[in-house]
Formats: sequence, structure tokens, C-alpha cells
Amino acid sequence: MGVVLPVLFALLAAFSNALATVLQRRAALTVPRTRGFRPGLLLDLLRRPVWLGGMLAVVVAGVGQAAALATGPLSLVQPLFVLELPLALLLASLMTGRRLPRVLWLAVGSVVVGLGVALASAAPSGGTERVPLDRWVPALGACAGAAVLLAAAGLRRPVGKARAGCLGASTAVWFGLTAGLMKDSMRQLSAGGVVGFLTAWQTYGFAVAGLCAVLLLEHAMQGGPLVASQPALTLGDATVSLLLGVVLYREDLRMGWWVLPQLVGVVLIVVGVVTLARRGVDLSSGR
Repeated sequence: MGVVLPVLFALLAAFSNALATVLQRRAALTVPRTRGFRPGLLLDLLRRPVWLGGMLAVVVAGVGQAAALATGPLSLVQPLFVLELPLALLLASLMTGRRLPRVLWLAVGSVVVGLGVALASAAPSGGTERVPLDRWVPALGACAGAAVLLAAAGLRRPVGKARAGCLGASTAVWFGLTAGLMKDSMRQLSAGGVVGFLTAWQTYGFAVAGLCAVLLLEHAMQGGPLVASQPALTLGDATVSLLLGVVLYREDLRMGWWVLPQLVGVVLIVVGVVTLARRGVDLSSGR
């Protein structure tokens, strides 16, 4: 089956995450905006059925992501989540009954083609199953430190692009770290069964990182325009995950002249994501 299974699982997870994004954003826009970090935001959202539906979609996405990471390289699986944004806008279009303008269809095509070119030319493969602790410690420190600094920088700024961008980038780091830890915990599940999974520190590590990501995501959505938070979140998650795949899991990417089409693919992705975030903000929020 090669890469087919992880790709299919990743696409299922991306679709579920896109649905969750649409539902959670609608719920987040119904509560008062906060100027600081407010854990009570989750209590407000828990009383909204739309948000609960979004969280159910998150659970489905988590199962699909875990299956994808258990069967494929981190540097292949996580970049596929770039598709969340175009999928979210397509779902929002269906829910609101509003047609996507031509420029957004072109942006969707740019993301899809760019992702295909980048992954086909990079051909992520290989990697080790087990990551030793001496590689995990600096990676955990770097990710946690970067996420905290970005969140602190965002929360010190008023509602706007800078705040949303910093919080979106911090959320991306936590999502990337969650994926890296989840992949290792899936190895524990495969090797030691349920007992091995429940006694592995990676399991609780990805649970904590995932909780931080979800909590920050809500604040990023409220922190400013989607054009600032979504590109930072979408591109940041893929970048952090790719780095963790190469550094932690020793996954291989094709180099040499293959870097040129990879760069072309990345440029197409960036242009498409920024265009979708800028031009699709009203559609995604249901306004």
C-alpha cells in the first residue's frame, strides 16, 4: 500500500479539521472578545452546540491523524493538513449557500497543485521508528519556548493582525509538537499495546500539547482577522512538523535539483493560503 493509507487517513483528518474550524469559528464569534488569556472562554463555548459539534469533528480528525502517523512519515502526513483551509472555505460555502468567486477557486487550485508538486518532488520517506530521549529533550525545549514567546508577544498586543498572527504561530508550534509526540505514542501502542500506550510519557505529552493548541486556537480566532492567524497556523504547522520529521525521526527528503520544484510548490501554497485567508474571511465566518 506504500503511502496510500497514510495519505487517505491524513485527508480524512484534514477534512474533519476543516469542518471543526468552520464550526468552532462560528461559535467563537458568538462570545465576547477577550483582551487577555481567559481559560473561562472554553466554559462559554461548552454551552454552544455548534462548538461541541466542532469538537466532535476534532476527535474524528485526531483518530485519522493518529492512524496516518502510525503508517507514514511525519514529513508526509502533516503537510497534507495545508488542505484544511481550502476545505474549510468549501464547507463554509456549502453551509452558507454562497458561491466561491473565481479568485478563490484559483487559490484552491494553487494550494492543491503546490502541495502536490512539493510533496512529489520532496518524496518524504524512511525515518526511524524510535526517537531517543536525548533528541526529544532539545526539541521539546525549543518548541515549548518558541510557543510561549509567541503567545506572550501576541497577548501583549491589542486585537488586530499582530495579535492574531503571533497566536496563530504559537498554535501552529503546539500542533506540530502534538503530531510529533503522537507519532511516537503510536509506536508505543503498536509495541506495547494499551498498557504501553498509557504508560508512555509521549502519550501525556501530546495530550498536553494538544490541549494548549486547542485553547490557543480559540484565542487566535478571536485575536484578529483570519488573514493574519490562518496563514501563520497553516504554514507554521506544516513547517514545524517537517522539521520535527527530519530532525527527530531522521526522515529523508530529496535534495539537489529537486529543491527547485519544492520551492515552486511552496510559493504556490503560500500564495494560495494567503489569498484564501484574505478573500475568504467573510465566507468562513458566515457573514
